Amino acid sequence: MPEEKLLQPVAPPERLASLDVLRGFAVLGILLVNIQDFSMVFAAYLNPTAFGDLTGLNRWAWMLTHVLGDQKFMTIFSLLFGAGILLVTSKAESKGLPPAGLHYRRIFWLFVIGLMHAYLLWRGDILVAYAVCAVWVYLFRKKKPKTLLIAGAVFILVPTILYLIFSWSVPYWPPEAVESNLQMWAPPAERIAQEVAVYRGGWLQQMGHRVPSAIAFQTFIFLIYIGWRVTGVMLIGMALFKWRVLSAERSGRFYRIMLAAGFGIGIPLIVTGVVRNFAAGWAWPYSMFIGWQFNYLGSLGMAAGYIALVMLLCRSARLPALRERLAAVGRMAFTNYLLQSLICTTLFYGHGFGLFGKVQRWQQVLITVAIWTTLLVVSPLWLRRFRFGPVEWLWRTLTYRKAQPMRMPRTAQVIPDV
Repeated sequence: MPEEKLLQPVAPPERLASLDVLRGFAVLGILLVNIQDFSMVFAAYLNPTAFGDLTGLNRWAWMLTHVLGDQKFMTIFSLLFGAGILLVTSKAESKGLPPAGLHYRRIFWLFVIGLMHAYLLWRGDILVAYAVCAVWVYLFRKKKPKTLLIAGAVFILVPTILYLIFSWSVPYWPPEAVESNLQMWAPPAERIAQEVAVYRGGWLQQMGHRVPSAIAFQTFIFLIYIGWRVTGVMLIGMALFKWRVLSAERSGRFYRIMLAAGFGIGIPLIVTGVVRNFAAGWAWPYSMFIGWQFNYLGSLGMAAGYIALVMLLCRSARLPALRERLAAVGRMAFTNYLLQSLICTTLFYGHGFGLFGKVQRWQQVLITVAIWTTLLVVSPLWLRRFRFGPVEWLWRTLTYRKAQPMRMPRTAQVIPDV
């Protein structure tokens, strides 16, 4: 029998509901952070004092976003991608088929879609990084969980070491390199005005800024930060999946300890970083290289706490409607991630409503909640009629080299019981 006939996407009844709920939780949470880059100049994400008001409600909105959101939800999403590699390849192997071809077709098309997202819509795409890292993460899939955990931790620590080296070496940098970094960290008014004008302009005008930004994101930033972090977190995701942590199969006591330890370590570490950065006046290079480390490492603990919280929700009989809606969002995570970009670029960029640079931080939070509500309502409605989100359907069709059935049978269960 041909490979295409043997291999099919995971059907709804076969899916692990806990993974869908966690994925839905993560893709919603990502927007809390990403909306800053959609609506404000890039420097405002790195340095909150670089652009806009940072007092009153805006200060609290930034604190909420930074402590609860920044790097936490992308960490969960990366963990789930690592687990997904195991799910897809183990399914192929269970049918006696070589998994490599399926895996590399899958990430090739992810890479293509990610490139289109990055260069045509939004510079902050993460899909390209996932596809590239999955090339070598696949090679670790047979390793024991302990080995995966140690290897993941080593990869994650590389950016910390690199940034400490950068901090130590600043006195030896040439003046033009120092000035370039200062301009990025705290851009002068004319540079801010130029970026605002670009993104309030038309789509073609935006390309002049979006393309070089995306290239930098996928090359230099990938090499010093993103590639190491994503690789390490994917490996840890594989370990957690093998330990049955992500399938809600561990005891309630296990998850309560995990929650307490994750938040108990993560929150104090992140808050300490915030206090120290404000005390330093968000000065470069301290905040960029040293102050950044507190959230970089503390976000791992916060992500662990969030995972434990979601697994406890999945084990509970409480809030079934919320679980079902989060699972639906998670089953359509690829579509919803790109839809967030489409909605936000339409709201903030010049080819839409042109609100770039006009929306304060507390207003960004309200917009985020409105988009969350929309996705939580629309995703279950879509899945009552269709098996996949539209982008999931396209990705699976390209991966399996066969058009997938899209419409749900009328008698089928729409969302698996969670």
